[in-house]
Amino acid sequence: MSETEPISFSALRRASGSQGPAQPNPPPSAHAPVFFTRRELNQILNVYGHKVAAGEWRDYAIDFGREKATFSVFRHTSEVPLYRIEKNPKLARKQGAFSVITATGLILRRGHDLVRVLEVLQKRVRLAAV
Repeated sequence: MSETEPISFSALRRASGSQGPAQPNPPPSAHAPVFFTRRELNQILNVYGHKVAAGEWRDYAIDFGREKATFSVFRHTSEVPLYRIEKNPKLARKQGAFSVITATGLILRRGHDLVRVLEVLQKRVRLAAV
């Protein structure tokens, strides 16, 4: 190679189609991350707001991955999450895409409807009969 010869990368040639057949693109859903919709996020934040106002929760984190979206709830920022609200589309036809999971990994509730799944986090005060 001489010093005046331009550098050419084989990856650029394949991408431009100048050398060999073009590689088929994978379907967009194979690499697209899973997100909460605006409606789902509003429902989660509604429950979160009530718990913050009650002084039970203080922080949250949202994680969007290829397989699932996670909304984690913390009592203190430096701790492990108290609860994780997960959306896993692979389970949508089987057990339901939404689940509430404790810090120990126990699944409290799983289902197709997010409002019904979130009901497990809303404790109701009941009076005991004497």
